[in-house]
Amino acid sequence: MPSRREFLQAAGMTPTVLLATHLTRGASAAPTEGAALPQITFGKHRLSRLICGSNCFHAGSHLSVFVNREMRSYYTPEQVLKTLTRCQQVGINTWQSGVGHCDLYRRLVDQGGRMHFLALEADPATLPRLVQAGCIGVAHHGEVTDQLYKRGQIDKIADFLKRVHDAGLMAGVSTHIPAVVDTVESKGWELDYYMTCVYERHRTQAELEKLLGQAPIPVGEVYLTQDPPRMFKAIRQSKRPCLAFKILAAGRLSDRKEWVEQAFRQTFQSIKPDDAVIVGIYDRYEDQPAEDAALTRRFAAASG
Repeated sequence: MPSRREFLQAAGMTPTVLLATHLTRGASAAPTEGAALPQITFGKHRLSRLICGSNCFHAGSHLSVFVNREMRSYYTPEQVLKTLTRCQQVGINTWQSGVGHCDLYRRLVDQGGRMHFLALEADPATLPRLVQAGCIGVAHHGEVTDQLYKRGQIDKIADFLKRVHDAGLMAGVSTHIPAVVDTVESKGWELDYYMTCVYERHRTQAELEKLLGQAPIPVGEVYLTQDPPRMFKAIRQSKRPCLAFKILAAGRLSDRKEWVEQAFRQTFQSIKPDDAVIVGIYDRYEDQPAEDAALTRRFAAASG
């Protein structure tokens, strides 16, 4: 059996690239054609409890510029369509992306695809194009949400939500901060769902120092193991469906099969039965759609 170093040399890859994949999961999840996944009610729609994310499709690994380049070289428009088609085959019926993928979504539908499309945006000017593309819901972009929250200007989101509803779409709020969910819930706004990152990944240096004391602060994005329980609490207290994302810490938990399984298990045990998860798919080296679908069937059913 070749060593890990010999395998990397033969494949022409670096350990950093492998970190962006779920390579060590093995073949435990056999492909399942045409199988339904557990679903939630989303307005007049039914969404699979596993939703395909888009960071990998537009080279947003949250790992390194080198992984971004690998993703960009792999995910041509044609490959994105192939991956989405594979997602449908294993029961994933929803794709979360943004206005930049509207044309690709229309190509998917024109080719017979039957996936729902959810968008993440903060500019009301994008709404007509999203409606025309067939989008069913738009969440206020989490990066902008959190900036407004930290500046004490979160009320500015209310007008965006109204415009989304006026366009005939489901309206949501995305955030990386549990307190944002609690704050929005207390305001009584008309919204339909949340997108909730289980890791508060963009704390400032000062915020990290306050939280961690004199401990050394790592370079780059910091993912703390204490974060998911904080967001899970906010999710359970919310009256609305929540779509939990970055459950694998932007690939940091993908290096071992048991870490991946634990993340899926913990998430589905910790969220509500009418919640779902969004997971980025990078299927260059393995059948991640089938593997993630198998984990969703295994753990979502057990959680109700």
